[in-house]
Amino acid sequence: MTPRLYLPLLAGWLASVAASAAPAPAITDESKVPPYTLPDPLVTTAGSPVRDAAAWRAQRRPELLELFAREVYGRTPSGRPAALRAEVTSVDRLALDGKATRKEVTLWFTGKTDGPRMHLLIYQPNGLKSPPPVFLGLNFFGNHTVHADHAITLAQPHVVYDAARYRPADPQPQKKPPQRGAHADKWQVEAVIARGYATATAWCNDLAPDRADGLAAPGSVSEMLGTGGAELRAGDAWGAMGVWAWGLSRALDYLETDPELDAQRVAVHGFSRLGKAADWAAAQDERFAMLISNESGCGGAALSKRIYGETVGIINSKFPHWFAKNFRRYDDNEAALLVDQHELLALIAPRPLYVASAEGDQWSDPRGEFLSAQAAEPVYSLFGKKGLGVTAMPPLDTPVGDTIRYHNRTGKHDMTAYDWAQYLDFADRHLRR
Repeated sequence: MTPRLYLPLLAGWLASVAASAAPAPAITDESKVPPYTLPDPLVTTAGSPVRDAAAWRAQRRPELLELFAREVYGRTPSGRPAALRAEVTSVDRLALDGKATRKEVTLWFTGKTDGPRMHLLIYQPNGLKSPPPVFLGLNFFGNHTVHADHAITLAQPHVVYDAARYRPADPQPQKKPPQRGAHADKWQVEAVIARGYATATAWCNDLAPDRADGLAAPGSVSEMLGTGGAELRAGDAWGAMGVWAWGLSRALDYLETDPELDAQRVAVHGFSRLGKAADWAAAQDERFAMLISNESGCGGAALSKRIYGETVGIINSKFPHWFAKNFRRYDDNEAALLVDQHELLALIAPRPLYVASAEGDQWSDPRGEFLSAQAAEPVYSLFGKKGLGVTAMPPLDTPVGDTIRYHNRTGKHDMTAYDWAQYLDFADRHLRR
């Protein structure tokens, strides 16, 4: 074999070896964080400064959206499907002891009942004089897990994700389906209703099953749009994060048609991996009035270039279906990233943004989430909005900030009643008429 023919084969082999190599171990010691430089959200790729909100909106914002789509999350191939059809399948005006109305709505993305669909669950407070604002987020295990209400339709099929599910070749353990209300503490439905807000949710697996082969799963949105599997798709094709974010926008499409809800005041929220999806949804879709990012970590609110806790290499190795394949270029190579997550948060400007961490969740890098929110402040300043207003990370359980707000809660990776109390207070300041 001639050298000219041999070299491409060698290069391909080396690339495959690098792609399959185990990622570097996580750093959880602050003293070992390497030096890093963050890209300036107010400098264009051509090196021009962005001096006002008009220039941000006309030039830098579209530029950053393109970079995140191409290099991190993948491109969103479709907005609202032309054939999208919503069907209200159940209504109970006396839910939660008469305090709320419960609705179940099915969104048929192709308009056909045998095609891809998403089941939306809504609770809205009774007795209000005007349509309430809405908290909208995806759930992990099915709508029936957000509250113990026995009238909620059980999610089908009963799928439980765990480490083995990301590698379909591994033996699949037998597990019981999640019980009704299993995640009720993460949703605090009664507290939300009592404060005069509606809450809406859908199961992420309705859109794309959360496993390595989920992008090609029959009936998924990604299969409907011909994305291809996690390994066969194009480098800039969307992953599960993009599909889930797209689903949040489709839920908002429905809310805009419901006269009993105020679609102009929708706070999109998410916890953990679904926080990453909420971040990307709010960045792309400016109809969302507020973003709440709860411990979204790597690929969410935390800075990637800090290389603390979960890294780009670790997350792509464990969850090859979440992000664009192009994002794998930065496995153990975060310094080469053209963007970082403070710029994703900056894309929310001038809308209210709440980022929350937990002291016991070092994997999500609380300091990296705080620094990311802090580094988004210059863009908010273009719009005359105040950010965190502090230079140092605040004490535990001490929220700080104005239009950008942050807290680091005592405890572990979770979404708790304490978190919700802060989010409701934040919404009272920014979403109340």
